[in-house]
Parts: sequence; structure tokens; C-alpha cells
Amino acid sequence: MRNPREIVIENGSDQPMYLPLPIEQDRARTKRRFIPKLLRLAGRLPFADDLAAAYYAAIDPQTPRKAKAVLFAALAYFVTPTDAVPDLIAGLGFTDDATVLATALSIVGVQIRDRHRRAARRLLGLPEPAAEDN
Repeated sequence: MRNPREIVIENGSDQPMYLPLPIEQDRARTKRRFIPKLLRLAGRLPFADDLAAAYYAAIDPQTPRKAKAVLFAALAYFVTPTDAVPDLIAGLGFTDDATVLATALSIVGVQIRDRHRRAARRLLGLPEPAAEDN
């Protein structure tokens, strides 16, 4: 029997994913607002590629649920119109967003895989890094 505080997410696999309701609310808010805001601001955000990689990790069915919770919370903070430091303040507006993301990445950054980073770079139109010669 499913917990009433969980919601079923169809993820294209044979087994549905169950997310607690607060995580699902962050996921829904992020899905609706994240990509448009990120693309609108990407040129002004030095951490745009980390944000996009965190998004791709959060929506990946292989990412553990606890990591999804941390990532969706950080991404939801980014898309929330009211936050600790308003985004319109030049020079300071995104420092709180960067701090929240950095904290999330310090907790679950190991869950962000190369495939998430490649998808982020494609979304942002960034070139792939040059292969190292060793």
C-alpha cells in the first residue's frame, strides 16, 4: 500500500517512481519554470552549467530519491521568484542561489554523472571540453 503523502511519477520504465509530496511539488515547480529561467539568464550565471547538470541528474530515474530531494529543493529555490536576495540586485542577486546550489552539490554532487554534464552543455550550447592528452 502506497503512502498517501507520496505521488507516483511515470518515468518511462516498468516500475513507477514514488516521490514524497514535497519533493513532487519541487519537481513540478522546477519542470515548469527552470529551463525558461535558466536559458534567459545563462549568460549572466557563471554556475549555469552546474544548475543544468543538477537538473538532468534530478530528473534521471537512476538518481537516488534522497539525491533527487536535495537537487529539486535547490532547483526550486532558483526558480522561486522571492528568495533571500532578490535576483534583480546587480552583483548580489544570484549569490544566494549559488550558495544553495553549492551546498546541494557538496551533499549529492557525486550523483551528477558525465551524461548529466554533457546534456547540460548541449542545452546551454556550450562546446564539449577538449580531451586531455596523457
